[in-house]
Amino acid sequence: MKKLYIETYGCQMNVNDTEVIFAIMQDEGYGRTEDISEADVILANTCSIRDNAEQRIRGRIEQFSHYRKKRPGTIVGIVGCMAERLKDKLLDSGRVDLVAGPDAYRSLPSLIASITPDHPAINVLLSHEETYADINPVRIDKNGVSAFISIMRGCNNVCSYCVVPYTRGAERSRDPRTIIREACDLWSRGYKEVTLLGQNVDSYFWKGEGGNVDFADLLAAVAKINLRLRVRYSTSHPKDISDKLIETMARHGNICRCIHLPVQSGSDVMLEKMRRRYNRQWYLDRVRKIRSEMPDCVITTDIIAGFCGETEQDHRDTLSIMEEVGYDSAFMFAYSERPGTLAARNYPDDISPEVKNRRLTEIIELQNRLSLESYRRDIGKTFEVLVEGPSKRSPRELCGRTGGGKMCVFSSTGKDLAAGDYAFVKVRDCTSATLLCELV
Repeated sequence: MKKLYIETYGCQMNVNDTEVIFAIMQDEGYGRTEDISEADVILANTCSIRDNAEQRIRGRIEQFSHYRKKRPGTIVGIVGCMAERLKDKLLDSGRVDLVAGPDAYRSLPSLIASITPDHPAINVLLSHEETYADINPVRIDKNGVSAFISIMRGCNNVCSYCVVPYTRGAERSRDPRTIIREACDLWSRGYKEVTLLGQNVDSYFWKGEGGNVDFADLLAAVAKINLRLRVRYSTSHPKDISDKLIETMARHGNICRCIHLPVQSGSDVMLEKMRRRYNRQWYLDRVRKIRSEMPDCVITTDIIAGFCGETEQDHRDTLSIMEEVGYDSAFMFAYSERPGTLAARNYPDDISPEVKNRRLTEIIELQNRLSLESYRRDIGKTFEVLVEGPSKRSPRELCGRTGGGKMCVFSSTGKDLAAGDYAFVKVRDCTSATLLCELV
């Protein structure tokens, strides 16, 4: 049996794509390996959202070449968003045999079969229909507890800084019956948590013979599979998150009280230039609705520092919305121009690296404080956590997450607990990223 090795970069959706690729290749006689030195095919499943992600992959391509020299005939391929964006440039490097975009995974077996020393293979065609709904992904998680389910592909928003619509194509939703079937299969195999994935899950919509299904309908249907199945999702768009969705979450105890709601900036000027299609007031109104229905809901976000033309006042507006919302955690980045986007075509990247880094540092420092305050408010509270396995710090401790997604670490002494079990813990202390607990 030939061996396939895949390195995955970027978001949760890329992890799910890797699982889809393993399933497609498994049907063609390829076995999965985690030892790159024995691989017949080496793939990097890539991300193009930020420049530093692409730079890391370029470095790995150099290293893949060493394995190819040691094992003649080994095929090196780049798949995913970077493959879609750079296309021929990757093949021209002479270090890559295969380039396949996110909608071309079904063609991987035939592409690989067509490769010769003088003829690499490429397929970066985007599709308006492909959702891989009929493919049962090969799960690559380590503990058999949590799994991802892709409910849609692509994006129609075309935010000015974002490359995703150009690398993943137009938005299309997956038949809800296939999503429910996949979630039921995961539950029957012992998984206790599923995360529904989409670039903008709030715009999920399926028009079928049995009636229309929006994201709130889908979320409720998955939650009803079993009350002990935890249900998460990512990512919401502030312009689309509806009262119906928030109220649906509040009605179902097994839908996790955690919403990732990317704000990107607190400045109306920047939000308009980013083409986010909401303003500061709209965003805060959505947060108020969430808090009114689910006071305990964890809210996380994405923030960009130093977008084109950002003034000090724009930056202060971002800091102030962080304070007003009180985010539990955030992904924070300095703006990096992505070729081909609306911003790259229309706005100069005119904020110096020094200013970007200073503003990013201020954002990070503020979020560290907000996170610590959020975690400190949990001291003395009791949570039900889903055990994920031993903690990284000590094999004598276990770790698991609350419904809000906060990581808990606790001693397992006296209790026979394993990954996939539920346990009640009481918070006795914390850091800005971990709740330190004891079993109750």
